[in-house]
Amino acid sequence: MLLSLPAPPVIAEPSGSNPKRFDQVGWHRERTLLVPIRRGAFLRFRKGRGRCPLERIHNFNPGPAALPLEVLRQAQRQLIDYRHGGMSIMEMSHRSSDVERLFEETGQLLLKLLGLDASYTVLTMGGGASMQFAMLPLNAKESGKAGGYVVSGSFSEKAYQEARFVGDATVLASSKNANWRTLPAVDDLPLDPAMAYVHMTTNNTIEGSQFRHFPDTGAVPLIGDMTSDMLSRVIDYRRFAMCYASAQKNLGPAGVTVAVVRKDLLDVFAKVRQLPSILRYSTYAQHKSMYNTPPVHAVYMMKLVLEWTERQGGIAAIEQENRRKAELIYGVIDQSDGFYDGLIAKSDRSMMNMTWRMADEAMEKRFVLESEANGFDGLAGHRSVGGIRASAYNAVPYTACKALAEFMLDFRQRNG
Repeated sequence: MLLSLPAPPVIAEPSGSNPKRFDQVGWHRERTLLVPIRRGAFLRFRKGRGRCPLERIHNFNPGPAALPLEVLRQAQRQLIDYRHGGMSIMEMSHRSSDVERLFEETGQLLLKLLGLDASYTVLTMGGGASMQFAMLPLNAKESGKAGGYVVSGSFSEKAYQEARFVGDATVLASSKNANWRTLPAVDDLPLDPAMAYVHMTTNNTIEGSQFRHFPDTGAVPLIGDMTSDMLSRVIDYRRFAMCYASAQKNLGPAGVTVAVVRKDLLDVFAKVRQLPSILRYSTYAQHKSMYNTPPVHAVYMMKLVLEWTERQGGIAAIEQENRRKAELIYGVIDQSDGFYDGLIAKSDRSMMNMTWRMADEAMEKRFVLESEANGFDGLAGHRSVGGIRASAYNAVPYTACKALAEFMLDFRQRNG
């Protein structure tokens, strides 16, 4: 039987202290749990209730997200002495041979996993996907051509808005009028052959939808924001002239962004002149992603995650496991007689981000509250839309999804 809500936490004050100085400084998780955090106090659950604070929880955070435990342990072992160099990778110069080799090997491994050849190059940088929203149209602006956008959710809309601010952009397809509950059709886009590119977000992290099919854009370069599903499934990455992702979903920790760019498109971008060097893709390519001091430790962690992905059997094996995990959660939703109300049309559901609503906000808050008391984290929906969201990225184990499915069944039985 799953644990019910534990008794209120006991506030253990350090001996000899004045209780009056334990003034409240905030609320945990933006008042979701309604557990006050007090300065100088130690929170602990009553004996036998709740979970040990040293246990690994079931992490369904949308990003930063779960990392493979064996990767964390490997990084822990190497933290103070990288490759017997007598110092941490975080202390090494980015101009050292060890770090240069790290970046080269990381890029090669990513291309191998994606099934791409030497006609593509991997650029690593900071700024997240949000910086790519601006960098892409900035690098294409000098061509004088418009960018075309498939708008299917909050982040793809942000990408379109950034492009409009920079220059000319047009919406080729949108599902905003359907409140993002379905994906727009992309089989017959109104393409202009003179367009600079077509941009789409392959997985919508907030809403919980994911494209299964991609448009044939002919000679117009297809660009994919794959932040929340890169490496999660087998697709033909060669259909994309460029794809990018911030790492904190399936690639590693927050702090590094990768752009996988076909070299002929990079040649087009290299023609831009009226743009600061730090915002040019050609700058990162010319300097092997080391124009300025890069996020070395984040790239190191990304390499460990890529190696872990390869050990699992590559993307094909990862996809099979992801499908099993998603089927567990969606199975509970679909058999709940509406107690859990899935937000996205079944044909468009994401394997990465599963979203649903419940009877009202009070029930949703209780669900989150009890889930956290039972060893889960990250299930509250995005602050802009509310509801519930379970993000089951590559590193989230099947056992965590099984535990969540069991908790959902138990919660419905007690509250339905």
